[in-house]
Amino acid sequence: MARYRKLGRESSQRQALLRNQVTNLLYHGSIRTTDTKAKEVRKIAESLVALAVKERDNYDEVKVTTRVPRKDAQGNRIKEEVNGKKVTVFDEVEKTIKKDQPSRLHARRQMLRVLYPVTETPKPGTKQKRANTKQINMVDKLFDEIAPKYTNRNGGYTRIIKIGPRKGDGAEQVIIELV
Repeated sequence: MARYRKLGRESSQRQALLRNQVTNLLYHGSIRTTDTKAKEVRKIAESLVALAVKERDNYDEVKVTTRVPRKDAQGNRIKEEVNGKKVTVFDEVEKTIKKDQPSRLHARRQMLRVLYPVTETPKPGTKQKRANTKQINMVDKLFDEIAPKYTNRNGGYTRIIKIGPRKGDGAEQVIIELV
């Protein structure tokens, strides 16, 4: 007996499909798919959320001094002339960063094996498309937004709701969502 459903695809196609659906489930909170795909997505998504809950507070806060370029009112870098060359002026700033413990770093890398990068684009009708796009760090979203909701819960992070057969081929449609 197989440990997983084949979904009528080769292994690389199946893995890409499941990674995409897990990423979209965690980004949007719910997706609509077939029953068999949802059961496979549930396995992966629940393991990722459990990993995030387990390693949520496993980091140290460290103060670091960094050099930041000084900017004027328009946001341009301020430059001064030194030995005939224009050089950017830097200020030293002290920042507090989160430094992962080894187990949290390993968990982060395990999540990155599954999750695709997500690029958030502006709504249609906006003139500048490229300027307003931003990369969403799904691992940070898991640690910072999703995991705190489930700290007191032991498993069962997703719910599958049946919505009936699909019109074209009659496949059982479901909505899988984070509880």
